[in-house]
Amino acid sequence: MATPTAQVNAKRKPVFVKVEDLKPGSTGHNLIVKVVETTPVKTSSRPNNPRALLSRPAPPAKIAECVVGDETGTIIFTARNEQVDLMTKGATVILRNAKIVMFKRTTMRLAVDKWGRIEVTEPAKFSVNEDNNLSLVEYELVTVPDQGTN
Repeated sequence: MATPTAQVNAKRKPVFVKVEDLKPGSTGHNLIVKVVETTPVKTSSRPNNPRALLSRPAPPAKIAECVVGDETGTIIFTARNEQVDLMTKGATVILRNAKIVMFKRTTMRLAVDKWGRIEVTEPAKFSVNEDNNLSLVEYELVTVPDQGTN
């Protein structure tokens, strides 16, 4: 006999979306993408930090900008630390609980934080559509006046 708690704890099947369905500010995406290109980003250490003398210095962060995509389009994915090693050119990865981060408040970037997961999987059979790069689309924040004050 199933208990009520067993029904609550049952895992849901993940819903996978396509790159073209991503919108600014959205979260909780599951995607299957191929890595098209990986470019390491030079990170600078923070000089003149007075607390650095009191504590152990943090290791420099590894950051890479990776162009990932599926048959509907591409987007830039920001990989951090251990994620950089998984994002090799030509690899097929599953991004779980990914989110859209606005870069310089105008363009979209895909990221997976500590609540998400990246898994390398078997090579996908689709070819990446590089003509539709969502990171090249610029967005503008527009304030809409309140319609209720007439």
